Amino acid sequence: MSIHKTYPDLTDEKIYSFNEIDESLTYSYAHYLNWLFDERVELIKGKIFKMSPAPSRVHQEIFGAMFNPIYSFLKNKPCKVYGAPFDVRFPKTSKADKDVFTVLQPDICVICDLTKLDDKGCIGAPDIIVEILSPGNNKKELLNKYQVYQEFGVKEYWVVSQSDQSILIYTLDATGKFQPSKIFTLSEEIRSSVLPGFVLKLDDVFEGI
Repeated sequence: MSIHKTYPDLTDEKIYSFNEIDESLTYSYAHYLNWLFDERVELIKGKIFKMSPAPSRVHQEIFGAMFNPIYSFLKNKPCKVYGAPFDVRFPKTSKADKDVFTVLQPDICVICDLTKLDDKGCIGAPDIIVEILSPGNNKKELLNKYQVYQEFGVKEYWVVSQSDQSILIYTLDATGKFQPSKIFTLSEEIRSSVLPGFVLKLDDVFEGI
């Protein structure tokens, strides 16, 4: 019979090296705040997921081509857009740091309920999340994060494929389940149910890629 290892007692001890972390344990956001090493990590149900190294040039160009139009569209509107690194915490019950076990850093997120924002980032589901897939992390984005975003009620989840130059949008239905709307490809335009009036041309996103 296996013994489930719970997270260690909380302390104020700072951790400066990723090698000091026991990846078999379960951690909370309170631990996460004390990790001062260079590696970027995320927590999904208390388990550590190491993020990819610094984003590639192509990743950065796609990010800019998507973030900038959203940012411009939202000027003088009630929603806000943020880009990684930006912590989004997904609390199950209590919002206390020690009780939050899922912390992600989406590439782009749009938040329309501004009460979810605080000095640490966002606590609760954003309205739109955009993930730009990179080689090696496709499984995490498409499986682990998909489940988190659906469970917590993200209204739209955009999955951007560099290799296919396409964007797949999942939309939350009335039962709280993601439904794939369609795969958008070059020459097409994206419109969002969350942001009426917003239009994103895929040719602009992947221009020169």
